[in-house]
Amino acid sequence: MKRSEFHKAAVAALLSFCTLVKSIPLECDPEYLWIQAEEKCSNIINQDNFTHTNSTGCSGLWDDVNCWPHAVVGDVISQQCPTFLSVKGTVRRNCTENGWSDPFPPYMLACGSMNGIVYPPSDMMLASHEYFMWVKIMYTVGYSISVISLTIAFMLLCVFRKLHCTRNFIHMQLFLSFILRAVFIFIRDAALHNSQDYYHCESHPLGCKVALIFSNYGILANYSWLLLEGHYLHSLIHLSLHSPRKRLHWYISFGWGTPMLIIIVWSVAKYLQEDEGCWETRSRGWIWWILRVPVILFITVNLLFFLRIIQTIISKMRAPDMIGNEFKQHKKLAKSTLLLVSLFGVQYALFTFFPDGVNILTFQIWNTIELALASTQGFVVALLYCFLNGEVQNEITRRWRRWRLKQRVHGDARLHHGSLSQSGMPLTQISLLARVNNIP
Repeated sequence: MKRSEFHKAAVAALLSFCTLVKSIPLECDPEYLWIQAEEKCSNIINQDNFTHTNSTGCSGLWDDVNCWPHAVVGDVISQQCPTFLSVKGTVRRNCTENGWSDPFPPYMLACGSMNGIVYPPSDMMLASHEYFMWVKIMYTVGYSISVISLTIAFMLLCVFRKLHCTRNFIHMQLFLSFILRAVFIFIRDAALHNSQDYYHCESHPLGCKVALIFSNYGILANYSWLLLEGHYLHSLIHLSLHSPRKRLHWYISFGWGTPMLIIIVWSVAKYLQEDEGCWETRSRGWIWWILRVPVILFITVNLLFFLRIIQTIISKMRAPDMIGNEFKQHKKLAKSTLLLVSLFGVQYALFTFFPDGVNILTFQIWNTIELALASTQGFVVALLYCFLNGEVQNEITRRWRRWRLKQRVHGDARLHHGSLSQSGMPLTQISLLARVNNIP
């Protein structure tokens, strides 16, 4: 067996042992840390080659386990067992005239041993790692666009008092749920993936668990308000709302309170039965279903609302007084369907019941589509229900014209100030406003 093959077999055996001991997050996954160590060593070797271009000795070396920097002949380099092996030990190499010596003691003795042998990270694993990095960038951009557009839409509905009604108040709650979902996901990713100085593989701080709790709460609240949007629109069409304001109070209690109760139950179950890592593991499936069952119920009920409303729209289009231009009817139906899909989140029904036993390529395609739609849905909702809304556009136009009118009034007042004082005409701002208002 060649030396490099022996090293790979040895470290693969150790990695197999570390992986089977317990379920650990990405930052502590031995294979993931192995890839990171190789990338870091590659950068060190390139820097050494640039710095020691004409020097003699032993060039930098990555032996599939440890990184050995440039050394001169006669040096003895000592390295600790790599972090991805999660064991303590020391390995040395001599820099000789013939190059690096074999490690002593051997890795299998210095860093532990294991009978089983697995292969080192394959090309498929490397491709999967790159895929998830790109997916993370993709949904981060999508959620960022959604947060910006939803924040602007929320502020517009808050500022314009003429738009204050039960329907827009519900829209505002939905906008806020989308914003919180995105913000909490950013915090969760930062806690689980980017806080290397704060996060340790053997001691999981309370902060990462809290970040995951808030992230799950934001997702549940978002699904909850999507359901309430569907229920409100369904009630407007099929039921009579005697007290919309009173119903709004019930909506707020349900929309924010129900996810809170679910998260409390899930957190208690996690703490008592599965207090592992940052609570991102799913070794006990029934705890995961505490979150999944309400989401499935929200999506299913909203899908029924959606189908019922579409059925009502179609029946009204088929009425005798509506028969005529079929193209306009189909166009209206398509537009109504698009609005309802984005408002109700009907697309989630496709992903909720997606089968688990699929190949990797199918999963990656499906997962990319799901995350792309989920991250940009907030932007679509803000666009359709605020920026393209006729009431909002009219209010913006009215405010703009009012502001322009004030600018013209103040400009005319400054323009005539000198002549008025000289002629002695008692024109006041009120009379000047009256004159401006008479301008066609």
